[in-house]
Amino acid sequence: MQMKKKEGEVEEETRDGTVDYYGRPSIRSNSGRWVAGIIILVNQGLATLAFFGVGVNLVLFLTRVLQQNNADAANNVSKWTGTVYIFSLVGAFLSDSYWGRYKTCAIFQVIFVIGLSSLSLSSYMFLIRPRGCGDEVTPCGTHSTMEITLFYLSIYLIALGNGGKNASGDTGRRIVHTDEFKFLDRAAYITARDLDDKKQGGVNPWRLCPVTQVEEVKCILRLMPIWLCTIIYSVVFTQMASLFVEQGAAMKTTVSDFKIPPASMSSFDILSVALFIFIYRRVLEPLANRFKKKDGTKGITELHRMGIGLVIAILAMVAAGVVECFRLKYADKSCTHCDGSSSLSIFWQVPQYSLIGASEVFMYVGQLEFFNAQTPDGLKSFGSALCMMSMSMGNFVSSLLVTMVVKISTEDHMPGWIPRNLNKGHLDRFYFLLAALTSIDLVVYIACARWYKCIKLEAKDEMQDMMSDDENDTDSDDYEEPMKDTRV
Repeated sequence: MQMKKKEGEVEEETRDGTVDYYGRPSIRSNSGRWVAGIIILVNQGLATLAFFGVGVNLVLFLTRVLQQNNADAANNVSKWTGTVYIFSLVGAFLSDSYWGRYKTCAIFQVIFVIGLSSLSLSSYMFLIRPRGCGDEVTPCGTHSTMEITLFYLSIYLIALGNGGKNASGDTGRRIVHTDEFKFLDRAAYITARDLDDKKQGGVNPWRLCPVTQVEEVKCILRLMPIWLCTIIYSVVFTQMASLFVEQGAAMKTTVSDFKIPPASMSSFDILSVALFIFIYRRVLEPLANRFKKKDGTKGITELHRMGIGLVIAILAMVAAGVVECFRLKYADKSCTHCDGSSSLSIFWQVPQYSLIGASEVFMYVGQLEFFNAQTPDGLKSFGSALCMMSMSMGNFVSSLLVTMVVKISTEDHMPGWIPRNLNKGHLDRFYFLLAALTSIDLVVYIACARWYKCIKLEAKDEMQDMMSDDENDTDSDDYEEPMKDTRV
């Protein structure tokens, strides 16, 4: 009996679908552990440090070294960031369908290192000329088409290299039938013709689908309104890597003899994320769980958290707009460039960075957990892909929005809201516009969240019973019980 129990324990350890490098089921007792975990964490930490080091400084490099105006630089950063998340989908597809998670991560990290090396060499050898240019005092010279092409090739290799992504396991639980989108149920109605086809040895999958397949389509349709509402948040979030940095560069960046790089202000976002994760896990979540509903549902659901994230994002944009109003009030309007032209300290940006960090905890973490929980077992990678697509679309929408604002605000030869010299513009109006759009998005989101019905999956013990039945009945491998044909 003891021997059988041990075998059962080993079986239980391998049932979650985790495999080793060779594709064999991994056993928790003799694989992985802290050595592998520390290596993965250190590797991920260094890769993330390098990636965000490029990301938060990219907008200043584009304006100071490549001499782009503020709007064009912000757009290029948004497009680059959006491409990063698009490539994440490519990594997910290759990992799930061809290479597997280990090979995919290794290949993409090699590409990432090549991109970083190429960017370093091209910047040192070709772009930062004369030596030391781009420091707000010495302007950089013009660059050839080949040098610009090499620069963009380098940063997009970094974007591609950052696209490696792990696949999710598939436990294969079926979905309970729901009453929404009833017109899709027609695909699962069985007719006399389908019965004749089954007797002859097969059923046409284009005529008859399993109930689970129909429910998977319903699940995706139910998720789409929620997903669309998350795009505007990503528009807000991407400003941290573009316009926030440009705004900080136009403020007082010195404390005594120490100069504060504008891009380093994003560290307050990181500190805020760490702080609010602790507050949520240790304070808010235990407190909310004391007020669970009678049906046992959580006090704060993923949908609640995403809504809270939108509210905090609105506050972040309002804070950024107010800071910009005061920055303009204390700015030297006669200066030829706006870098460091305002006497307002850059530390006034701390609230907007901190609020963005707090909103991340509620929105992005809640969003990832929501899409992973609300997608069928066979579409878990799709759930993660929805998060990536939301971030990607948010960056592209941000680029489109900035282009539209610049075009409209520069009519009649006006400098516009986001000119090269921010002291002649109205960046505060753009921030307030984002706050207004996010407020509208919040109202729509609340309506969609109230309408949404959570997915209902069969229990794991029921799934195991069906798997046992399937081993004895091969016909049930492909189709659950179809619906009776109620069509006239």
